[in-house]
Amino acid sequence: MQYPIHDENLFVQKISESKKTIYDPVEIGDPNLWIPIDILENLLQKGLMGLSLKDLPLRTRSKVLKQAVCEALGYPIPDSFKKTQPRFPGQSFDTYVQKSNNLQIWNEEISPSRRYVIIHLTEDDIIDKIKVITGESLASLDRTGTLTQKYQARIVLSDKQFELISPYDTGNVQEIIGDNTDFSQTLHLSPNKPPIAECLLPILEVFNRLKILVGKEFVDIGRDQERNRGAILHQFVCESLGFSEYHDGGQFPDILNQLVEVKLQMSPTIDLGLVLPSSVEPLDIPRLKNKAVRHCDVRYAIFYAVLDGTKVTLTHLFLTTGEDFFNRFTQFAGKVKNTKLQIPLPRDFFI
Repeated sequence: MQYPIHDENLFVQKISESKKTIYDPVEIGDPNLWIPIDILENLLQKGLMGLSLKDLPLRTRSKVLKQAVCEALGYPIPDSFKKTQPRFPGQSFDTYVQKSNNLQIWNEEISPSRRYVIIHLTEDDIIDKIKVITGESLASLDRTGTLTQKYQARIVLSDKQFELISPYDTGNVQEIIGDNTDFSQTLHLSPNKPPIAECLLPILEVFNRLKILVGKEFVDIGRDQERNRGAILHQFVCESLGFSEYHDGGQFPDILNQLVEVKLQMSPTIDLGLVLPSSVEPLDIPRLKNKAVRHCDVRYAIFYAVLDGTKVTLTHLFLTTGEDFFNRFTQFAGKVKNTKLQIPLPRDFFI
């Protein structure tokens, strides 16, 4: 079984040996030079934690930070840094340094495929926390309705409680899965780790494991009810797919290890974030059998539910590939547009 490379030091070594600069493009999923998001976060934590920016002028502070980033990842430090978008195009990420949990992005829209390195400072201007997420995941944190560019679609319910919209995975995923028949190893994997070709469940198997959740009820409690409902459903889905543990890494798709995005609907409007399900753009994960996994390869598990007093009941399940998504659901014309780009980060964001 081939597991994705997770040797942090090997990535730094390969980048250093390549002689590439932070401005030289790297193909997403390149097994030697594209740093997966979890490893990127770990490398930056090791390289930046404890760095003091105290009393530095803004330009000097920015330069010192960029130099430290280059050094942490194995890139040569340039004589001067270019004004590019993103600032580190070779690994497609921007850095944001702040003391508060109110993230502000100026003069540009959030890019779904870009990585956002969010660096927290202590009151003494010392780096103490770092979090790296994709633009797609960042968009999901917006609870204020202030974010630009959100795609939406509409559900029209039928008399069917279960709908397997895509009887087969995309051709890309079928080639990755191959002749997989033994899925017992799925139990020993973490749901928020990158997928492994030999352990990917076919979409029909995903459907058979999830449809038993229709009719399930749970109590609707807590202040942040929408978030709590989603977390409860996410846990149910992890259990039904066969995972022995539950983790929510806040990534896209929700259950990365099985390329499953989970949505709980209590109204006909589906919020799709910054990327259309049918997009052929690659996901920020290692290649599988030398194939890039695309947004349209993701399996969307959409549960419809009703609220009766304080109890939520799951009434319908729809399962589709991103590729077939709009064969069943109607896309709203255009995007929902607003103007401000200001996102309050959750209190537990850096935990």
